[in-house]
Amino acid sequence: MSKAAEFHDRMLSLGLARVSEAAALASARLIGRGDEKAADQAAVDAMRTQLNSLDIAGVVVIGEGERDEAPMLYIGEEVGTGSGPAVDIALDPLEGTTLTAKDMPNALAVIAMGPRGSMLHAPDVYMDKLAIGPGFKPGVVTLTMSPSERVSALAAAKGCSTEDITVCVLERPRHEDLIAELRSTGAAIRLITDGDVAGVMHCAEPDKTGIDMYMGSGGAPEGVLAAAALKCMGGQIFGKLLFRNDDERGRAANAGVTNLDRVYTRDDMVSGDVIFAATGVTDGSLLPGIKREPGALTAETILMRSKTGSVRRMSYRHPTGR
Repeated sequence: MSKAAEFHDRMLSLGLARVSEAAALASARLIGRGDEKAADQAAVDAMRTQLNSLDIAGVVVIGEGERDEAPMLYIGEEVGTGSGPAVDIALDPLEGTTLTAKDMPNALAVIAMGPRGSMLHAPDVYMDKLAIGPGFKPGVVTLTMSPSERVSALAAAKGCSTEDITVCVLERPRHEDLIAELRSTGAAIRLITDGDVAGVMHCAEPDKTGIDMYMGSGGAPEGVLAAAALKCMGGQIFGKLLFRNDDERGRAANAGVTNLDRVYTRDDMVSGDVIFAATGVTDGSLLPGIKREPGALTAETILMRSKTGSVRRMSYRHPTGR
């Protein structure tokens, strides 16, 4: 039996939801406490423990960094009981550590799983990203277009004015020129301080989130996680690795990247069936955050499968003190 046939995504999906829920719940006590490292460590520890209870032979391909830099859930770490299917795992136990520490919107616990060899082993470098939602022909927008050309092309495809387009961009000094060009088209810009996985996911539900497109550079590992989400929700994402020095080019070589100029599509980054789970930590436009009530915490999770296109939203009430 092939590895792909062994990947029973339906059977594994609920277990994956429990993994993201555990990470989110563990970080809940540190929301608004100003300690990013403690919040991240709590989420990492809980996610690792829950992952190791799953009957999988898992390898972390997108994780907390290189082994020497991340003692928990590092790239290449083996997780699970070892008795189940061979799978790739991409994760961010707390996407938005700063958001959590400051009690700001859209912090998530995020994880994706696919058959072994189905996910891009993205090095820990920047990636230039462009994403739009479902329902558009391939090539409507491309990375070779200028930012203003992308806005015009998407507006034409939607049959609307450029002033009706909203673009999500990470608020960083490196994006000042990008933001200026986008504003010259009349498009609106939703600036976010952190959490570009959530930023890309917003494109998949424009009627709900008000965001039509994501643009800008951010972490390459987060690009793979975002691609996994869009593989389930629908939409297009393009990414090109960016290198600032020889050390980063060396990281790419170690990850098996041979073409440093390649533009990756969604299906290049996630080539097989994938399951994706995200649990809200702080309130956001995708998911509500952890809710405290006497004797319990309540978590909201979105669980998706690319094979069926199913999107399930679940509420989990966790009794405290037991």
